[in-house]
Order: sequence, then C-alpha cells, then structure tokens
Amino acid sequence: MFPSRLPSLIVAVLLFLGYSIPAFGQRGAITVRRNLAELTDRADLIVRGFVSSAKFEPHPEFSNLKTVVVTLQVKETLKGRPSATYTFRQFIWDIRDRFNTAGYQKGQDLLLLMNKPSAIGLTSPVGLEQGRFRVIRDAAGNKFAVNGHANAALFDGMQPLLRGRNIRLSPTVSKTIQQRQGAVRVADLSEVIRALAAKR
Repeated sequence: MFPSRLPSLIVAVLLFLGYSIPAFGQRGAITVRRNLAELTDRADLIVRGFVSSAKFEPHPEFSNLKTVVVTLQVKETLKGRPSATYTFRQFIWDIRDRFNTAGYQKGQDLLLLMNKPSAIGLTSPVGLEQGRFRVIRDAAGNKFAVNGHANAALFDGMQPLLRGRNIRLSPTVSKTIQQRQGAVRVADLSEVIRALAAKR
C-alpha cells in the first residue's frame, strides 16, 4: 500500500519545500532598454564627479518614502548648468538598498545622466542603472565607463540616428560605438554625449 502512495508523497514534499523557500522579489524597477541617444535626450542634467556623501533617509515631507541623498563633487558637466556640487534625492525601490545606499558610495567616480526632479524633489538616473556609469581605471590608468547593464545595447541603432542629426565623430569614437557591450573609454563616451546634447 505504501509504495503505491510514494509518488504522491514525493510530490507533496517537493511542493512543501518549494513554498517554504524564501522568495525574493526583483530588486529595483524594470525599465525599458534605451540607447545612449535616448538616455541623453531624456536627461535634464549630465555630470561626472566624485561622490562626497550618500546617506539613507526618509523624504522630509513624506516619511513613508525611503530615499537616498547623494552629493557629488562635479568635475565635468556634459549637459545642463555647471555647478561645483550636485545633490539629489532618489527613491529607494527596494528596502535592501537602504543598507548600501542604493549602490552609491563615498569616493566613487560616476558619470550620471539625470532625470528632471519631480514635484516632490525626487530624481534618478535615466533608465536607473542604464544612466549611472561607474568610472574605472585599468592597470595603465586609462579611464573606462560601465553602467549597471554592462553597457548592453548602449549603442544599438546609433549609426542611422547620428547620420540623421548630421553628427560626425572621430574615427576612434566611431569604432567604439560599433561594440555591443562592455566598458568604453570615458573620453569616447563623453564625446558622443556632448555631440548628442548639442544636436538635440
């Protein structure tokens, strides 16, 4: 009698184990994949600089909104009004981001393509991780930029768009935008962003 009930018993145990394993929701928010032209066009401000502070705190008016407040010492402004410092408040999508201030850390070298702040003062990089580039250095000291998606699809569909806007890039940068993903030289990325912002 027991052997005939064994398959049902196994299924019941597997179902129990499946439901008892903790489930973790998607971290952050799902965003539409955009290329660099779309990210640049949507950005209200594009800056590069070093994070001088990043702290978790509730929104001053809406205490149920969890946010991270980031201050950047601006090194370069590629779009928008230049300033020595830039402070913004970003909504935290996942409470786990509270413990690492949503990935912002003091001393980080970042290139940020930022949305226009909302009516209650919240903003974020365009496309979230797509518009936040970490600047890293190789062994020779060369600077490269990579976003939270490893720059995947960053240059998709760019060639016809550049031709349509009559944007001409240096031969080196023209070669760079043919790559599918991976870190790109900061100087190359900046050249493309400046050209796109100027011909919007």
